[in-house]
Amino acid sequence: MSEQATIIDRSNRFAVIGAGPAGLAAARNLQRFNVAFDGFEAHEDVGGLWDIDNPRSTVYESAHLISSKQMTEFAEFPMPPETPDYPDHAHLREYFRAYALHFDLYAHYRFSTAVARVWPEDEVASYWLVQTDSGEVLRYRGVLIANGTLSEPNVPVFSGRFAGRLMHSSEYKSAAVFNDQRVLIVGAGNSGCDIAVDAVHRAQRVDMSLRRGYHFVPKYMLGKPADQLGGALPLPRPVKQRLDRFLLRLFTGDPVRFGFPPPDHKLYESHPIVNSLVLYYAGHGDLRIRGDVSRFDGHTVHFVDGSTADYDLVLLATGYKLHYPFIDRDHLNWRDAAPDLFLNVFHPRYDNVFVLGMVEATGLGWQGRYEQAEMVGRFLRARDDGSPAADRLRRRKAQDRPDLSGGFSYLKLDRMAYYVHKDSYLREVRRVNRSLAG
Repeated sequence: MSEQATIIDRSNRFAVIGAGPAGLAAARNLQRFNVAFDGFEAHEDVGGLWDIDNPRSTVYESAHLISSKQMTEFAEFPMPPETPDYPDHAHLREYFRAYALHFDLYAHYRFSTAVARVWPEDEVASYWLVQTDSGEVLRYRGVLIANGTLSEPNVPVFSGRFAGRLMHSSEYKSAAVFNDQRVLIVGAGNSGCDIAVDAVHRAQRVDMSLRRGYHFVPKYMLGKPADQLGGALPLPRPVKQRLDRFLLRLFTGDPVRFGFPPPDHKLYESHPIVNSLVLYYAGHGDLRIRGDVSRFDGHTVHFVDGSTADYDLVLLATGYKLHYPFIDRDHLNWRDAAPDLFLNVFHPRYDNVFVLGMVEATGLGWQGRYEQAEMVGRFLRARDDGSPAADRLRRRKAQDRPDLSGGFSYLKLDRMAYYVHKDSYLREVRRVNRSLAG
């Protein structure tokens, strides 16, 4: 920032970065607790990645929720009854627009305005400065970072050079790209499996390269969305893992039969693949499973098992990296692959910078992110009211890191750095919200 730049004083309010699910949850809860704020969104409307017209969106034409609508929606604003069990991106874009209209959140946002930089005004972060892409600088009481976790592609480095088209799943929009192509999909996360199903209808041949095995969950079991079954009777972790694995085998069979490697982890120790079709196509021979890639040589791909095959297109379904490019990592207490924050939200030292949406858990849904934002709204309200509850939380967040694993041994991967056990996480979040409510 130039020393001559004029700072626009907005120091009576907070800045919210992002208008996707986490950003809208943040805005709504600041509104609920009468905390003044301004929102910033780089795109021209709300919805984040679920607006396929957003240049930063990573969804594709066939993208649907992998969790059912009832397990995903905001509790205070259910999706319309006619919405399918697993809505697509178009349904979700309209849902977020309706949510923002219903709660009058549009009035708080500046659209088509990207945040270029965020930094504390002084050493103790009395205020935070926000610089937009137009160059203006604004002073705020604090910042709520809610720009999402699925925008910065994780692109592995391979030996050799591929002579065909190499693309990341973030670039993928339409299955037309696969027309008459020999296709290799690297990675088998939920997006990779969705895209593989798209490709089998268009490509000459579709192979999938895997480094490890996965647990597969069908979208429907006994005629209902799979995530709506069970849960009424809490079970000890080992019992639940064994029972649910047995039930999955009844419905999906053993993926190893279709060429998939056996999982190197127990069920729920990594995010499962929620897909009813990928095993179907593998079983029909329309999708062939390969091992890990060793190197490229022109159109030829060499695999670690010594086999080779030729391809025209390689699509990397290799996930995303946490990316908050506008703020120095030191200001987020970054450790290894992710910021080290109390309940994945609160900075241990600063009382006026928060991260929302940096959490993954099977079944958490947007309501889980909403309850994250509720903690921030309640904390700021309690602090402004001089409540001792705010001081107690301030002391706790500086040193406490509760166990959020639920006893599960999650894979030691960067993408699992902010993964939690849903019930353990919500129990802690709700405990904080009760304490702040007095």
